[in-house]
Amino acid sequence: MESAIIAVFVIGYLAITLEHNLKIDKLIPALAMMAICWAFVAFGMEDFQTWFDSGAHALMDLTSPENAGVDKMHLMEETLLHHLGKTAEILVFLLGAMTIVEIIDYFDGFATIKSFIKTRSRSKVLWIFAFLAFVLSAIIDNLTATIVLISILQKIIGDRNIRIWYAGLIIIAANAGGAWSPIGDVTTTMLWIGNKVSTGKLLAYLFVPSLLCMLVPTFLAATFLKPFKGNLPEEAVNDDGKKAHRFGPTMLYLGLSAIVFVPIFKVVTHLPPYVGMMLSLSVVAIFAEIYSNTKFSMSAVGANEGHDVETEALSTHHSPVHHSLSKIELPSILFFLGILMAVAALESLGLLFGFADWLKTATPQLGTEATAGGVSDLVVMLLGVGSAVIDNVPLVAASLGMFTETIDNPLWHFIAFAAGTGGSMLIIGSAAGVVAMGMEKIDFFWYFKKISWLALVGFIVGSGAFILMRIII
Repeated sequence: MESAIIAVFVIGYLAITLEHNLKIDKLIPALAMMAICWAFVAFGMEDFQTWFDSGAHALMDLTSPENAGVDKMHLMEETLLHHLGKTAEILVFLLGAMTIVEIIDYFDGFATIKSFIKTRSRSKVLWIFAFLAFVLSAIIDNLTATIVLISILQKIIGDRNIRIWYAGLIIIAANAGGAWSPIGDVTTTMLWIGNKVSTGKLLAYLFVPSLLCMLVPTFLAATFLKPFKGNLPEEAVNDDGKKAHRFGPTMLYLGLSAIVFVPIFKVVTHLPPYVGMMLSLSVVAIFAEIYSNTKFSMSAVGANEGHDVETEALSTHHSPVHHSLSKIELPSILFFLGILMAVAALESLGLLFGFADWLKTATPQLGTEATAGGVSDLVVMLLGVGSAVIDNVPLVAASLGMFTETIDNPLWHFIAFAAGTGGSMLIIGSAAGVVAMGMEKIDFFWYFKKISWLALVGFIVGSGAFILMRIII
């Protein structure tokens, strides 16, 4: 039965990887993979010899005399409930963050960022967008930062052939910025919520490597690549004629501050991050309701679709919170549910731990020491390269089950960096890349020929910086 479960996982994984070739949304194989894996676990539960006890965080020998009287089906149900609870923590956290971002967008708050850009120099515009992507992705996550910045880019640069070059560097900068923040990338958030990294240590270990991962490709592009030479056409800059919402800047600063508050809340209260995110969401929602002067009516959801921002804000029958909830990416949430619960099935059978032991002994060491616990730097760097080919969420989910190192072990920080930034090497390797691909219709092979080498250089420089930082810290 274990072989069947592994086969289902591999087939599902391939279907996710080949999403664009199969024309099937990756959500579908992820959910199917989760359900079938756990169904096979239920069918074969009486015959399994080992089981991972989530409470004790240790492998159980189900054939030993002390475990002879264990109710295996009850054990499976408890384990399934445990993993669902841990997964729900991540999903509720993401729902809160996405809703806050959509509330900011409801008030056109991100238009405030556009007003910062006054220059027509192509290289200066590149540096502005690179730093904005690096900082914003650490606050509102790399996917959302990419959407926001490409939307602004489309209002500033009319020529798509020039714009896609900027989009490529935004992907690199956004993924680098998401790696060093506990709320900047889904994979880093998973490690943070899973008590593998803390905010302070994550910043100490990864800020410099992530910054270099952004700076080096941006410097190379601004210095040597022709699309970033000279000035943008004068008609390309600035006003699209849309009246800014009067509360836009206020909601932008309030929303970003509320998200940044979440790690502080966790440090102070020691409560799970999703609790702080719900508090932040409630505060932002209160101000959104006050500013929009609306009545809270469930029956009015979607009643004013198609109206501009000012009209919606003045409506007495439209809640900005309901509107924002209707726009969040539920397919992404369900995809994470499927992936994390499918990996949990492999973890529960102890399969990931055997694979981790094999990796520790089968790979050579890079540098002066292993990252931790016998896991070589090469393994983690290969994981980063792998995240460019296959989704980094299941890779990190698998690593959570494969390795048992304690919180803030350098291994977890290197995994966060590698999985977060390695995806930039292919446009399909990260959520930021996929959304940019859709928004600008960027060709896979164009990105591979023009941008991938920059991402690779940044990844290698950042990895080298991390290894040095590990020795120093």
